[in-house]
Amino acid sequence: MCLSDFNYSDTRFADIQMLRYRLDGFEELTLSQKKLIYYLSEATLFGRDITFDQFGRYNLKIRKLLEAIYTSEEVEHGTEQFEALETYLKRVWFSNGIYHHYGCDKFKPGFTPGYLRNVIMALPSCALPLTDGQTREQLCDELFPVIFDPELMPMRVNKSDGDDLVVTSACNYYEGVTQKEVEDFYQMLKDRAGTHPVSFGLNSKLIKRDGLISEQVWSVDGMYGNAIKRIIECLSKAAGVAENAHQRDVILTLIDYYRTGDLRVFDDYSIRWVGEQEGRVDFINGFIEVYGDPLGLKGSWEGIVEYKDMVATRRTRIISENAQWFEDHSPVDPRFRKKEVKGVTANVVCAAMLGGDEYPSTAIGINLPNADWIRAEFGSKSVTIGNLTDAYNKAARGNGFKEEFVVNKNTIALIERYGDLCDDLHTDLHECLGHGSGQLLPGVDSDALKAYGNTIEEARADLFGLYYIADRKLVELGLLPDEDAYKSHYYTYMLNGLMTQLVRIVPGARIEEAHMRNRALIAHWCMENGTAVRIVSHEGKRYVDITDYIQLRELFARLLAEVQRIKSEGDFSAARELVEKYAVEVDQELHAEVTERYRRLDIAPYKGFINPVLKPVTDNEGNIVDIMPDYTESYEHQMLRYSSDYATLI
Repeated sequence: MCLSDFNYSDTRFADIQMLRYRLDGFEELTLSQKKLIYYLSEATLFGRDITFDQFGRYNLKIRKLLEAIYTSEEVEHGTEQFEALETYLKRVWFSNGIYHHYGCDKFKPGFTPGYLRNVIMALPSCALPLTDGQTREQLCDELFPVIFDPELMPMRVNKSDGDDLVVTSACNYYEGVTQKEVEDFYQMLKDRAGTHPVSFGLNSKLIKRDGLISEQVWSVDGMYGNAIKRIIECLSKAAGVAENAHQRDVILTLIDYYRTGDLRVFDDYSIRWVGEQEGRVDFINGFIEVYGDPLGLKGSWEGIVEYKDMVATRRTRIISENAQWFEDHSPVDPRFRKKEVKGVTANVVCAAMLGGDEYPSTAIGINLPNADWIRAEFGSKSVTIGNLTDAYNKAARGNGFKEEFVVNKNTIALIERYGDLCDDLHTDLHECLGHGSGQLLPGVDSDALKAYGNTIEEARADLFGLYYIADRKLVELGLLPDEDAYKSHYYTYMLNGLMTQLVRIVPGARIEEAHMRNRALIAHWCMENGTAVRIVSHEGKRYVDITDYIQLRELFARLLAEVQRIKSEGDFSAARELVEKYAVEVDQELHAEVTERYRRLDIAPYKGFINPVLKPVTDNEGNIVDIMPDYTESYEHQMLRYSSDYATLI
């Protein structure tokens, strides 16, 4: 594929549009760097089945069943029932299971139980995921309630206040335990810990059997051992072509962690990973983010391989080099500021491979590690993934969104002039400074906010970025061209938080996902506590109107101060009140209007990515002499190939 003719947009199905991303500058890397990326990419792809299993205990079996039907010559293709099954399968691939990747509600199949039963009976037994002498009828009895009963295991992650969040969530992190039992189990471990506690529960499933509660640790000799063994094999090859000794040590320490499952080794790995700054290639691989656990303890498996964009990184380097200035001038209580900001680094990178919980839907910015004490003592790394944001921006051009939802032509012109620049800059500020800012007071448990912790943390990082994107310091540093640029992002942020993100949830539902709750919290709080923002009607349509940008920044400052206080003091009651009041409920009439306006534009609310295929080129002796990216693989072929070539658990 010629990059000058690169087509960012690809497949459409359900509420999803698939995109492609380019590996700009890949051809300029050394052979050793390309090989490093290739081996790390293989390690990234071998974790896929782990994520499927974590997101629901029946996901892998359902996926294998649907793939067998989809590829079978015994099943008639092209019928209405088959096409409904095909769409369902594509959604399962996209979400790593039968639950929506964002809303966490269970998919409603468009095919009937009778159709599914008939095609199961038509397939040979060897094609079906039958276990332990299971018959076809028993397979149907096992899976049909999970697929078709909307009341059975309806939510992957339930965060409804007052519910037992463990019992009512379908994620596969717990078995036979209640929320109280989980909280008591890990609180007991924390009470025994010292000043540098590990992330208890991060890499294990908690199970109660015969009245006893125990952890099944995810390690090479434990749960997910076969997948982890393959990941280690690829990481070992990557270590052999590392760019420097420090980078090799990082990879070997990660291997040690996978072998032992010891969370102290994971902390050691995280510290070493933060300290490795010289290599151009970097990666994330492991049980990292806790958003898929209603209690915010268990890490979903994810992987990303990336390399630095040396030109664009100038922007993030300026930010990180001035991190102490931003911390010192933050509008929060001085008690909650860091006296000394350590080890804050930020880069703009090109993603080379996405996997696990970062595929096909992925973040555009990342800040790690998550442990507060490591951030305080050793710092953090932040990345903005430039080639992904570029793909999003190019795919969105000319789709009519701004003309439909933005209040007037002057605001549209503002967004067209500054929007992409400010979106990237806010991501930088969010990841590099927001997550890395502030400190807990002595003795405060980093998990004190429990189910509300993820939302509060994302709000804290967003507010930090929103406050500073309007600061003249950014113009002085050459990051923004003038003091009006920030207004474009203020508008699009408030529009998203108040209105347009509603298209991402089903009618009648509440907001569940942490990032969506964060944006709703900020937008609704600001509208209620000031006069800077309002919703106006024109010709039967509603629009967001910002009447006072200066006041809006002051509101962001006030809310940032309160959110940081909540985080620093571990004020669970205040976190609960803030989230439940501003971040959860939905104006159903407004939701219906936004959804209809989106429908008329024919815009998919969600985007995801098809990975490039990294193809080794070998000489006559079988030695790799180059790695060539191929951008032509279809979504369907990629998913089936991954299920075949990288199957580890079923």
